[in-house]
Amino acid sequence: MAPPLAQRPRTRDRRDRRARSRRAADAALLLTAAAFALPLIWLALASVDANADMRVRAPSSVTGENFTAVLTDEITFTPMLNSVVLCGSATLLTVVCAALAAYPLSRYRSRFNRPYLLTILFTTCLPITAIMVPVYGLFVQVDLVDTMYGTSLFLATSQLPFSIWLMKNFMDGVPTILEEAAWTDGASHLQTLTRVVLPLMGPGLTVVTIYTFIQLWGNFFVPFMLLLTPDQLPASVSIFTFFGNYGSVIYGQLAAFSILYSAPVLVLYILISRRLGGGFALGGAVKG
Repeated sequence: MAPPLAQRPRTRDRRDRRARSRRAADAALLLTAAAFALPLIWLALASVDANADMRVRAPSSVTGENFTAVLTDEITFTPMLNSVVLCGSATLLTVVCAALAAYPLSRYRSRFNRPYLLTILFTTCLPITAIMVPVYGLFVQVDLVDTMYGTSLFLATSQLPFSIWLMKNFMDGVPTILEEAAWTDGASHLQTLTRVVLPLMGPGLTVVTIYTFIQLWGNFFVPFMLLLTPDQLPASVSIFTFFGNYGSVIYGQLAAFSILYSAPVLVLYILISRRLGGGFALGGAVKG
């Protein structure tokens, strides 16, 4: 049955409003995508341009001189290795501590759980610059300044609050019935955590690991303050070698180094991205 004639203009008006809203949303998304794509396009073009500047333009002749100039032990390889050691060890420590801290918060109910979680959430909003002065003074007193393990420890500490919060939310999705079955078989709480809970929350564990590593990989201020020896500086700090005096910048080499600097994070994501879409394989486990 056809709608009355009086309702047809209203239906048409609603369709027009939806179409306008859709076009406005598409335009906003295109503008957002352009804001992100423009620097990436400049990065790709400037890395192969011998006369690169701040303008986004196609190079007159493609060259690999910029990559050749930065692919040295002093500029790239040693800082990259320092970044891998520093961020990898801090990520491992953060994930282990976050799992151990999130497990009791997820499985045991207490009146202190909510205040503790709110405190953790508050610490994630605290800027790192607000605590670096007392931290630097503490590191001087305990002789941890200019040490890789001390810097790695503080990086893990700074990233731990949000990792605990994120890990706890993923851990809540694992049914406790599986742990009870493991306890019946004589497993301890630590064995239950490592052999039941963590394997089942693999995608969540992967998300926490990737997020932690990316945040630490791009951290400039902490290693800049705590590491003094040039041979120990990570790539996030050594990138300043491309900024000369009086505002001069070697844009081509800076772009080439930036691409190389971003490569480990992209490779890490590609290698373990398959696990992100796997979800929690709990159906068969619960039925069994």
